[in-house]
Amino acid sequence: MDDVMIVGAGAVGLMLAGELALAGSRPIVLDKRPEPSELPKANGLAGQIVELLGHRGLLGVLAEGSGFAGPAPGFPFGQVPLRFAGHDDMPLRLLLIQQPRLERLLTERAVRLGTEIRRGHEVLGLAQDEEGVTLELSTGRARARYVVGCDGGHSTVRALAGIGFPGTTDDEVLRLGHFACDELGPFQAPRVEGLEAGWNRTPAGRLLLTSLRPGVLIAGVRERGTLPGGPVTPDDFRAAVRRVIGRDLPLGEPIWLSGTVAQARLAERYRAGRVFLAGDAAHLFPAGGSALNVGLTEAANLAWKLAAVLLGRVPAGLLDTYEEERRPVAARSLAQTRAQAALERAPGEDGDALRELLAELFADEQPLRRLAALLHGSDARYPPARGLEHPHPLAGRFLPDLPLSTAAGEQRAAGLLRAGRPVLLDLRDDPAPSLSGGPGGGPDPRFPGEPGGGPDSVLPGGGWIDVVRARCAEPPADVLLVRPDGYVAWAGTGGLAEAARAWFGAGPAAVRASPA
Repeated sequence: MDDVMIVGAGAVGLMLAGELALAGSRPIVLDKRPEPSELPKANGLAGQIVELLGHRGLLGVLAEGSGFAGPAPGFPFGQVPLRFAGHDDMPLRLLLIQQPRLERLLTERAVRLGTEIRRGHEVLGLAQDEEGVTLELSTGRARARYVVGCDGGHSTVRALAGIGFPGTTDDEVLRLGHFACDELGPFQAPRVEGLEAGWNRTPAGRLLLTSLRPGVLIAGVRERGTLPGGPVTPDDFRAAVRRVIGRDLPLGEPIWLSGTVAQARLAERYRAGRVFLAGDAAHLFPAGGSALNVGLTEAANLAWKLAAVLLGRVPAGLLDTYEEERRPVAARSLAQTRAQAALERAPGEDGDALRELLAELFADEQPLRRLAALLHGSDARYPPARGLEHPHPLAGRFLPDLPLSTAAGEQRAAGLLRAGRPVLLDLRDDPAPSLSGGPGGGPDPRFPGEPGGGPDSVLPGGGWIDVVRARCAEPPADVLLVRPDGYVAWAGTGGLAEAARAWFGAGPAAVRASPA
């Protein structure tokens, strides 16, 4: 019996596979398509996932050839522009990368780490028992201890697991196209009289004109109605443009066309026994910019927990924290994307007045910073493990990228998570500090009641937690216990033993002493 089968070889499924393999598991990815998709359904990543990919050392290769990678200069919020230029330390991060290239690079990583990807295998049935899950496939039968559905908004895994997917479907159609337009650069649009870059509103609908990479125009048309059967053709697209703006546009040669209807949905559960959901299988957002951020960070959250259970490091009860942590994040993203969609749809002079007023409010730093954190995902704080409390403001938050001085030299805290293992970051500035006790090796009064008295003496066995001694100019706490997904499990002094056992299992101390 295999350990984990991931259904769906999209970005979320591939990210999950890579993270599982990094943590020591050997997942299998199943996909019903015989070949990878080349459709540029997404054009970039926005949010905390950009930071996490940096933690894993992947951001450099992903950003090669990108039109932009770094702090976002701005972002649309329901057709109201958020302008971050001139404000320091705005949290929202942006990486322009088309989805086919993202998926190719995530595939290469997952396979390099030991993942097997099987294409042309469609899931037809699912049954589970106390030991595992049996999948009936178009090619036969497969069995694994756990199954994760990353198979999109029409998830077969979700339906077969009996998980409801309540929500709403929009009454507008979006036709989206990429067109060859050699003279364009990123964030530009063709100069057409009476039209601007971004969304243009008319009584019949809205027209989008923008570009995210040189030579490619992105055009979109929103209007009330339903999508006809079959693919969107160039004639369909041109006709929609005429209906919305009353004239033809010189769009250029079409590269890719699609049609979609927005939905706002959230799975009733993220787990049914040994079956889990992630990505669009768990949620659909009615406005862009959040789906991959939420889905890919879900993959990082689930992967290390699932691998730790499969490798016998922690009890299976840790898997309950996946839904407890991630479903509220998705619910909040659903709420803000619903607000964006409503703001973008609001018609007439009333809608114009609402957008104009909010544009004034969003120009002020406090609401601008609040919205940037909301879009980024840095406003989320995970609850403590059951039976514990959050005594420190950093506990449950994403690890800040602290500048550190270690035995290996100067570095950033983010680099400590490249291996995908938990980290105990010891920032005490005692003279002659010892990881096995207090100054000079004696008991440390800040870690009482444990053999040796030092922070590493309370850690569980197995050798999978890296201990790093470092100095920091402004340490936020004496010691930080950081999860593989970049979140701080515990910070401070008292309570380290309980937190280590709750998140990483019980056992004698056996950690990897590491200078960096």
